Amino acid sequence: MRYLLLICVDETVQLSPGEGAAMQSATESWVAEMDGRGVRLQGEPLRPVSEATTVRVRGGEMLVSDGFDLLECADLDEAIEVASRHPVARIGTIEVRPFWSE
Repeated sequence: MRYLLLICVDETVQLSPGEGAAMQSATESWVAEMDGRGVRLQGEPLRPVSEATTVRVRGGEMLVSDGFDLLECADLDEAIEVASRHPVARIGTIEVRPFWSE
């Protein structure tokens, strides 16, 4: 089954240069592992929220989305396990959303 991981980090999160380098390295390791497992089909960073157009009519709440990964996993449990290993899960939010089956 296909799942979308929407990777979200609040724009106010500030990482030190060392933390940023560690996050980059950890993310590259996560990508390599998930590519090696064959569960990650695609992943791309998104432009900053200042360049986004978000349409949501729910009291002005804004969601900041920083990237996504498209997965092919056996089930939701595997998709959650993959998401929990993403380094951004420690400082942001990973939304796991299944695609509608056709």
